[in-house]
Amino acid sequence: MSPKKFAVVAASVLAALTVMVLAVVLGVLDPDTTQVVDKFGQVLASAAALVGFLVTARGAEGSDRRWRLWMAGAMASLTIGLVTWTWGLVFMGIGLPASTLAPIGFMMTPVLALFALLTLARGQRPNTVPRPRGPWLRVLDGLIVLGAVVVLTLVTAGESVVRIWTSDVAGLLTTVLHPALYLVVIVVVLLLARRHRVAWQMPLLLIGLASVAQSTSGWIFAYLVANGVDRIPVWADIGFMACPVFYALAPWAPTAPRREPGPDPLRTGDYLHLAVPYLPLLITGMFVGVGTATGVRLGPAEVYVGLAVVAMVILRQLITMTDNVALLEEIRQSQRQLQYQAFHDSLTGLANRALFQDCLGRALRSSRPLILLFVDVDDFKAVNDRYGHAVGDEVLCAVAGRLRAAVRAEDVVARLGGDEFAVLITTGDGTPEQVGARVLAVLEAPYGIRGENRMVRASIGLVCFGAMDPALSPDDLLGQADAAMYAAKRKGKGTLVVHGSDPGPRELSVEHS
Repeated sequence: MSPKKFAVVAASVLAALTVMVLAVVLGVLDPDTTQVVDKFGQVLASAAALVGFLVTARGAEGSDRRWRLWMAGAMASLTIGLVTWTWGLVFMGIGLPASTLAPIGFMMTPVLALFALLTLARGQRPNTVPRPRGPWLRVLDGLIVLGAVVVLTLVTAGESVVRIWTSDVAGLLTTVLHPALYLVVIVVVLLLARRHRVAWQMPLLLIGLASVAQSTSGWIFAYLVANGVDRIPVWADIGFMACPVFYALAPWAPTAPRREPGPDPLRTGDYLHLAVPYLPLLITGMFVGVGTATGVRLGPAEVYVGLAVVAMVILRQLITMTDNVALLEEIRQSQRQLQYQAFHDSLTGLANRALFQDCLGRALRSSRPLILLFVDVDDFKAVNDRYGHAVGDEVLCAVAGRLRAAVRAEDVVARLGGDEFAVLITTGDGTPEQVGARVLAVLEAPYGIRGENRMVRASIGLVCFGAMDPALSPDDLLGQADAAMYAAKRKGKGTLVVHGSDPGPRELSVEHS
């Protein structure tokens, strides 16, 4: 069904439901007619939902077909329960179900719906891989939900739970397990919203609304039964009336086209995930508030279990806060790592061209006398061709290590790319010729690569600068140093050429062993 057509149908059905609810609640009709409209409306809506899921399952494939068949089974169970209950209520005058068939049908509806939701989720790709949650947090979530359901049961049913358990299993299924199972369905819907994009599609939303409606009226029903009501008032059936209508709309609701996983719904899903253990607690708090306001006294069991649930909620928050602090620290470390990788060479660990140019720019603005060396490994291509790139990488790392050892900690050593290096040295460590000669001599010593001594030569261009032209840029200085390095290469391997403030370059050669 197209989205526009479904919107028209849904608006019409919900309008009809609103009219029926108002007619029933406001007492427009006589009591017998009101009861017939209420119960037969639920039966017709559940039967329509059963037909809708069967029809749409015929045209579906794979997991889409399977989850619809599971929902058809759930709707069949709901229809059987409603027909049995309606027969006893309308035709036999029994206010509460006297047979086991109706409660079992009501109880099996959320159970089968759970299988449908799990089948639907299995056939969908998750949005993204969420950060793993600790097992203790999952255990706490389960205990919080269980504790909230226990408190809700004690508040709504009180001591009558014991009486129902010992005398009437069908009554127990109707009053306690039935609305509790719908709470489980709601929790599963919220959990699916964390990882699966399908949770944001209309069919699952309608199933979630049906579960909310049925669970709400179910707990009201349990409260009234526990307080000795023989006939359920019509206003308590509002949720029961709305539930099968939502189910009937679900099979025809349009679904969004399947897309690749994305991060946007995950953010909202995270917020819904936080509400998973608190939804039953919220419902419990509402019933406790209403009960105490109307004069209901809480027994020791309700108080102690309620305090235990509150303590578990506080503990869960502490665990979540600790987990969030650890996550923030991981993010900070990742940011520091990314920042380091953005400004450092991955092979040698030296500063890269971007960081070196930044340091060179700051040095220019300081107007301090500095020395810039441009180092190029001679015949490096021959090393790669003869020994392989792995040996070439080891040579580059060895050159980087020697350059770092040849200068002070405050000096900057960088790999500009390939076999080109640069060194920024503050003055006061000797004349430029002495500094360049020391670096060149360090690089000339034999390299122990894979158990063999290998000779690697380097040509160096050196530039001295201090209070220079303010318009001079780092690229200009690197260009001058690069030109001096090529001048050294033309003079011979393993040569240093100094480009200073005086006219013409000065050449300094170091004898090779």
